[in-house]
Parts: sequence; structure tokens; C-alpha cells
Amino acid sequence: MAQWESGYVLANGLRLHFTRTGGAKPPVVLAHGFSDDGLCWTPVAEVLAPDYDVVMVDARGHGQSDAPDQGYTMADMAGDLHGVITELGLNRPTVVGHSMGGGTALALAGLYPDVPGAIVLEDAAPLGLAAMRMPVDPNRHARIMESIVRYQSKPRELLIAEQRAATPMWSEEVLGPWADAKLRLSPKVTDFDPTVAVDWPAVLRRITCPALLIAADPDRGGMISAESAVAFQSFVPQLRVITIEGAGHCVRYEQFGRYMDVVRGFLAGASSCV
Repeated sequence: MAQWESGYVLANGLRLHFTRTGGAKPPVVLAHGFSDDGLCWTPVAEVLAPDYDVVMVDARGHGQSDAPDQGYTMADMAGDLHGVITELGLNRPTVVGHSMGGGTALALAGLYPDVPGAIVLEDAAPLGLAAMRMPVDPNRHARIMESIVRYQSKPRELLIAEQRAATPMWSEEVLGPWADAKLRLSPKVTDFDPTVAVDWPAVLRRITCPALLIAADPDRGGMISAESAVAFQSFVPQLRVITIEGAGHCVRYEQFGRYMDVVRGFLAGASSCV
């Protein structure tokens, strides 16, 4: 990691932070979930770096990126990601997104269909199409603020210790970046609303690139049921769906080896199509 590039680009009116492994290799952009940040992808990037130029982006309000007062929708974040890809000169990257980042990847592929070469979604689907098992929380904003205050009232080592006890399947390698992301999170992200600003039926039908959904185990809180995945595929017929048994919403944290096997297999096929 010491040789990786860390920097900023001006995109979509914001200063957005990224970390990049570099090299003349096929590009892969990693979009994190809500309240994480780019470095939460570090274990994935370490595996992929020998074969891919991996770019980990901090979403607006997260990590070291700007935190504007508004604009926390999937369309806004897709515009941010489009700007980063353009400014870095990435040609048809595969975009891998977890949860919120998966929604961003979907919006990017539909709003800017010529930008991504392929997309991978980690337990993510568009809200508003009954594609997710979890209902939208009407008290979401207050709940998010409460969680931010709770996280940021604790020292880093206590956060790590508590999360280690709560999620024994997570490796030590992910706990530090997870805690750092929570401590850097801007309170402005309470305006995040994944249900507005995107006409999902229209956007999904514009997605032409190869697509993979890595679904979590519904018995462990996975957000997408088998029936919902079928409904999702009615809008994106080329979408492949692989469910990883025994993994919760943070699939790669709980079943890293299986997750990476699936991702690497898909990337190998996607790279040959670009």
C-alpha cells in the first residue's frame, strides 16, 4: 500500500479523494457503502493490484472528500463517480459497488451507459422497485445522525474492540479502516436519500454493460431475495446473480475468499469484452 497513489480530483463541483494502485492495467473502480470510505476496500485492492489498476473513491461526505450541504442522491453520486473516471482518464472501467456504492454503480451505468465497461453489485439493488427486502426507514435521517454521534463519541480502539465482538467473522484487516471511516464521516450525509432523483425503471433499461450481483444470504440479513433478484433481472436481463451462503450484507467481510473468487472470475470475463 505504501506505493499507492493518494490524491484528489475536481469532479461534479467537488474535491473528491481517491486512492489508486496504478499501473498500465485494466481499471477497476471500487465504490464503498454508506458510512464506509475508499480504504475499506484495501483487502480487495491488495488482491487485485497485481492485475488491475484499482481506484478506491471516497464518496461525497465520506473519507477525505468534500461534504456539500446537499446532493446525497444516487444521481449525484453517479455524477461524482463519472467525474472521477473522466478526470483520471479511465477507459471503460469495471465498477464494483457495495450497498450505496452498488446503487451508484447502477445509476452510473444507466445515466452514463458508455462509461463503465461492467458493473459488480455487492448486496445492492435499486430502491423503489421492490427489489430489496428491507423497507425504507421513515426515521432514517435521525437514525443516521444518532449513529454518527455514537461512533464519534468513542476512541478508535474502542470502536474496533466493539465491532470485533459484534462481527467475529470480520478479519482484523478490515476493522481499522472501518473505524477510521466512521470517525471521518460528515454529519451532512444524513441527507442521503437513495429513493429520489432517479427514474429507476428507465435508468435500468439503459444499462447495456455486463452486470453481476453478488447477493448476501437472506438468512443472514441479505437485502435481496431470490424473487427480488428475478424482478431485478426483468429490467437488466444480462444481470448474473450469485448468492454467497453464510454471508451477511457486508459479503466480502464475511466470506472474503469466496467473494474474491467470484469477482476475479467476472473481471477476467469482463476485461476480455472491453
